[in-house]
Parts: sequence; C-alpha cells; structure tokens
Amino acid sequence: MADIGVVLLSAGSGRRMNSSVPKQYMDLCGKTVLRYSIENFENAGAVKAIIIVTAENMINDVWNNYVKPYNYKKVTQIIAGGKERYHSVYNGLLAMKGEGVDYVMIHDGARPFAREDMINRLYEKVKECGACIPAVPSKDTICVADKAGNVAKYPDRSFLWNVQTPQTFCYKAIKDAFDIFMKNEKEYYPVTDDAMVYKRVTGKEVAIAMGDYNNIKLTTPEDFDIAKRIVENE
Repeated sequence: MADIGVVLLSAGSGRRMNSSVPKQYMDLCGKTVLRYSIENFENAGAVKAIIIVTAENMINDVWNNYVKPYNYKKVTQIIAGGKERYHSVYNGLLAMKGEGVDYVMIHDGARPFAREDMINRLYEKVKECGACIPAVPSKDTICVADKAGNVAKYPDRSFLWNVQTPQTFCYKAIKDAFDIFMKNEKEYYPVTDDAMVYKRVTGKEVAIAMGDYNNIKLTTPEDFDIAKRIVENE
C-alpha cells in the first residue's frame, strides 16, 4: 500500500555553487537535478504523494517546466517555502494534511540519488520505529576543535555517522512536533535537521537506517563533478 508522502525541498539557492541558477534547476547530464529527485519518488511503489516546496516566484515555473511536461502523477502540490529550511518543512507538513498518508519523508531536492532500495529500507524502519534517518558510517577521522581552533578531542569513529535525507517519520508525530517547535522556536533553536526537531521536542528515539554513499547533497561545483561520475557509471 502506498502510504508515504514526500516533502521535497527545492527552495535553495546556488550561492555556494557560484551559479545564478539554483542548484536544483541546474543540468546534470541532460536532466535537471530536481527531475532526478522527483523521479526517485515517482517510481517508488510506497510513495503516494509528492509535495514540492520552492520559492514563491518559482511555483508556476516548476509546474510548467519541471512537472507537467514529464507527466509526474504523484506530484500533487507545489507550494511556497519559508525563510529558513524548517519553515519550508513546516509548510510542507501542513500541506500534506489532506493527502491521506501515514508516513512522511522529508528530502533535500539537491540530493538526486535517493534510490528505491534506500527508500524501501526507510519505509520498513519507520513502520517499526516511528522515526528514522538514512546515514552512512563516517569514513574519516573526526576531531572536535576548541575555541582557539586547536584539536580538543577525537570522538570514537565507530559511533559517527553522516546523516542524509529523506528523513522519515510517522506523519502525525512529526507534524505535532513541528507544531510545538514553531510556537517555541527560541527554546529549541538552533536545529539543523528534522530529526533534531523531533528528538528535542518529543524526547523519543530516532533510528538509523543504512543510507547510500552515493546519496550526496550537491552544494559545491566539486559535488557536481562527483554526481556526473555517478550518473555516467550507472
């Protein structure tokens, strides 16, 4: 049964990409980054609805140039984002209310390689645990710096994971958590991802499901070079 909704975040800029075009609308081997992201979920059997969150002035453009020409059946809404990422997430969660889903995935549109096998792992895990994130074990040694910029300590790498999206939750639980968070932003701020909001507000555990080392976020020109190699090797 298809009972997952996807909040696909596509309101970012191309600032660190040194581009006047937002990264999600840049070309990657003949297809825009956003199209890769849409199609990953469009083709996933467990997904029922996709809501794209973009800049307000891009809504019509996204409909007319990135959705309609490709006949994506699962994109049900395109809505405006907010000032911060968590505002955009909340707008997406509010819009998801009428889609009749039990679970929701929150995904960065600039991650074009969220494959169906990972989506299915997250789906199985969220049904078991109620909240989960995709992550991969850190390959690098990580140090913690002090205020002077010196090495303060080395955490045990066996406990360090690189967090990815789509972060996946029971819809009602994450919506309720964001309701509380948005009324008390200063109390919980800063937060850097959706699982942090969920954990801080509810105190409940967030499980880790194995992500994918290819599930990279495109942030810099170097990331695009890596993404091109991934596409070419498929």
